[in-house]
Amino acid sequence: MVALLIVVAIIAIVTVVLVGTYNRLVGLRQNANQAFADIDVQLKQRQDLIPNLVETVKGYATHESGTLEAVTRARAAAASAGNVEDRVNAENVLSGALRQLFAVSEAYPDLKANANFMQLQAELGDIENKLAAARRFFNNAVSEYNASMQQFPAVLVANSFGFQQRAFFDLGENRAAAETAPQVKF
Repeated sequence: MVALLIVVAIIAIVTVVLVGTYNRLVGLRQNANQAFADIDVQLKQRQDLIPNLVETVKGYATHESGTLEAVTRARAAAASAGNVEDRVNAENVLSGALRQLFAVSEAYPDLKANANFMQLQAELGDIENKLAAARRFFNNAVSEYNASMQQFPAVLVANSFGFQQRAFFDLGENRAAAETAPQVKF
């Protein structure tokens, strides 16, 4: 009878340890999955923000370059005008272009297009920081999960129930490209 109680107690202890180990591995795997989902959210936000950033830069560059080009063309035409009538017309065009430039600077004293760009740039920087933090959190969760799977008795449970090692979020071969600033050309 005592031997039976000892066997039942040992089986109960082993069962509790195995169930607890299994549940811990499931929890760690879920933490790693959630951490990767957080990275996915940050990547989606970055993907959504970049077109806005590019369009703002294009809009700002087009607006600014269009106004400056109009002023430059009008100045060149005024400087090369031969007779009085051509010169008056050219100067009127130049005056109109300058008024347009002054109107732009008055209407947008801090160049709101530039402020929009700065805001989008700050948002992109914030997303990049959040993405880096999410990657660190993911790699930590994966490290804890992988290490737990290699410890006894979890190694027995992991192998028996098909738990697989997770890969870290590593830049791998793209590390050199990620460490250099991208060049944006319009």
